[in-house]
Amino acid sequence: MLEVQSVSKSFDGFRAVDGVSFAVARGAITGLIGPNGAGKTTTFNLIAGTLAPDAGSIRVDGRAIEHEPAHRRIAAGLARTFQIPKPFAAMTVLENVLAAAQDQPGERLLPALFARGAVRAQERRNIERARDIIAFLELSRVEREPARVLSGGQRKLLELARVLMAGPKLILLDEPAAGVNPALLETIMARIEEINARGITFLIIEHNMDLVARLCGEVVVMAEGRVLGRGRPAEMARDPRVVEAYLGGVAA
Repeated sequence: MLEVQSVSKSFDGFRAVDGVSFAVARGAITGLIGPNGAGKTTTFNLIAGTLAPDAGSIRVDGRAIEHEPAHRRIAAGLARTFQIPKPFAAMTVLENVLAAAQDQPGERLLPALFARGAVRAQERRNIERARDIIAFLELSRVEREPARVLSGGQRKLLELARVLMAGPKLILLDEPAAGVNPALLETIMARIEEINARGITFLIIEHNMDLVARLCGEVVVMAEGRVLGRGRPAEMARDPRVVEAYLGGVAA
């Protein structure tokens, strides 16, 4: 599904990502973990297209995407969320989700001018689909509210809703548990499990090890810009190199 091969990225002579290689199998939920400064977010940005790698390759379903812009990666089925959600604050929840719909004929000049009936029909289908996604993520009661009034947890759900509206095959989740109260976190985890059961693949950056242990079949551990190890969460928790990276060799 996703293959990251020998990817590197430097900033002002500092190598933030240094020859990183790993794969994410189709249908899996894989965690990308490591201490602060390990290079996890830079790796996410390289996969999503926010940054271009200095070296290496990134493939989705065998297609090389390392030189493609972010919008083409979304069209290829790769979508991401952010640690700090970035909704359109003045737009309603429904409008935010609709903005993520792909390949809308009304955005092209000729259909907008000469196929207005088809454009309106597509818009109605998009609204219906967006409302289904909003209901699935338990946001229906705030559907008509501006995104700025949402809590931190609700904004995480809204980001997930926008990603789903884009029709992804692979979702990159950046710290879905950060700043979320326990009740909403349980909702988020349950929805990730349900989405994954539909065949959608996840790569998740997360520091909440309870979430990682529950959701992830495998984790990739990074430290100092490199892959330190990979395996099941329980295996990595017992790996002395991982303990050293997280705790400086002092295990509780």
